[in-house]
Amino acid sequence: MGYSSGCHTTFHHHYHLVWAPKYRFKVLHGEVRLRVREIIRQVCAEMGVTIVHGVLSRDHVHMFVEIPPHVSVSDFVRRAKGRSSRKIQQEFEHIRKRYWGQRFWQRGYFSTTSGNITDDTILRYLDKHGHKNGFSPAP
Repeated sequence: MGYSSGCHTTFHHHYHLVWAPKYRFKVLHGEVRLRVREIIRQVCAEMGVTIVHGVLSRDHVHMFVEIPPHVSVSDFVRRAKGRSSRKIQQEFEHIRKRYWGQRFWQRGYFSTTSGNITDDTILRYLDKHGHKNGFSPAP
């Protein structure tokens, strides 16, 4: 996986995201599963997010995505969860009855980044190059 570029940026922002339906109910199967997948793909296309890999389990969503710098992770997840929750409850009566409070997804999500180098490598690089460029670490 290489770098991506925009008009003024080159980036490699990969995130592993996980979120689950409320109460971890196993409702992501059949037509609901297909519709959630379709809605999340639409949100990704609108926001310029690339899906590297994704898995819809019966009780949670796993995504490995590349998010451009102008889109925050929280904005992407908020829009994906919000739109899918609203549309799923509108289209599937059995979901609407089970989640009567209009909240399909649990609050929050898990997010971690992926990269080719470790924090130690970055710190060693900054220590090595920081003094030469006139930007030294705080005492």
